[in-house]
Amino acid sequence: MIYPKTTSEQPQNPPQSPFFKGGRAYLEFLTSQRFFGLPFFTKEGQGEVCFKESPAHRQRIRAILAILTLALALIHANVATVFAHDDQRPTALRDVTFDQKLNQPVPLDLSFRDESGKIVSLADYIKERPVILSFVYFKCRDLCPLLLDGIVRSLRALSFQVGYEFDVLTVSFDPSDTPALAAAKKADIARQYGRAGATAGWHFLTGNEDSIRKLTQSVGFRYTYDAKTGEFGHATGIMLLTPGGKTARYYYGIDFSPRDLRLGLIEAAANKIGSPIDQLLLFCYHYDPATGKYGLLITRVIRLAAAATVLILGSFIVIMLRRERSNNPGYRGSA
Repeated sequence: MIYPKTTSEQPQNPPQSPFFKGGRAYLEFLTSQRFFGLPFFTKEGQGEVCFKESPAHRQRIRAILAILTLALALIHANVATVFAHDDQRPTALRDVTFDQKLNQPVPLDLSFRDESGKIVSLADYIKERPVILSFVYFKCRDLCPLLLDGIVRSLRALSFQVGYEFDVLTVSFDPSDTPALAAAKKADIARQYGRAGATAGWHFLTGNEDSIRKLTQSVGFRYTYDAKTGEFGHATGIMLLTPGGKTARYYYGIDFSPRDLRLGLIEAAANKIGSPIDQLLLFCYHYDPATGKYGLLITRVIRLAAAATVLILGSFIVIMLRRERSNNPGYRGSA
C-alpha cells in the first residue's frame, strides 16, 4: 500500500490555488485524507493535487465509475418510466389539456343561446368590461359544480361586482345542454352569489357543436367525450378576457385567489378600474403564466423601498432646515 507523502515532504510554501481561498490549508487537507481510497499528494514546487497510480488504485477507479454508470442508468430508467406512465393515461384523458393562448382574440361573431333561448353572439357580452370566461356542462355532477362554487367564493371576496366592473360568461361545451338547464343553473348561482349584479352580468350560454369547438379551440380548452358513460373528460380553470375580446389571464383549478383575480381584472381593464393601492400592488406583483398566479417582484420592491427612503430622508432634511431657521433669528438676518 502506497501512502501519501507527508506534509514535511511537500514544499514549504506551495503556490495558492486560484480556485480556493486558503489554498495551502486545502492542499494540506487533501494530503492528509484518502478520498475514495486514493492517496493524494502535491507535485513538488507546483502545488497541484494528484494521486499515485497502482493496480489497486485503478481497480478502485473502475469500481467508482461503474457505480456512477449504474446510478445514471437507474435515473434514466426512472425518467423513462414516468413518461411511459404519462403516455398510458386513459384514452379519454390523453387529449385533455388547457393550453394558454395569451393575447389571442376569441371569435366574437360566434352564435349561442342565452338562458331564455334567444340567439346571441359573444360580441353582445364582450365589449365594455373585462369578462371571466369558464367552461362547464350543466349535467356534470363532479368537477363542474366544484368549479362554479369556487368561482362564486372568489367573486364574493372581491369588492368588484359582477355586472359593474366585469361580467362573467359560463359556456356549456355539451351541445345537448338546453337553455332550460342554463336558466336553472343561473338561478342557483345568482342565489349563491347574493348580489344584484349577477342577473345582468353573469350569463349562461349553450350552443351547437361547431360554435363550441371554435370557441374552446381559440382559448386552448381541449376536452373529450366518453360515449359509454355519456360524460366529458376536461380540465378546470377560468380565463380573463379584455373588453376587446383577447385572452389576458389563465387561472387553473377550482379555487382562485381573490387577490390574483382582482389584479388580473385591473390589468384586463387596462387599469380603468381599481384604486391607487391596486396600482401599487401591480407594480410589485407580476403575473406568471406558468403558474397562473401573481408573484412578488423583489427588484421592484427594492426600488420602491429605495424611493420611499429617499423621500423620507428628503422630507426629514427639509423639516430640520425649516426648524433651524425658525429657531435661529440671526439666520434670517444673514440671509
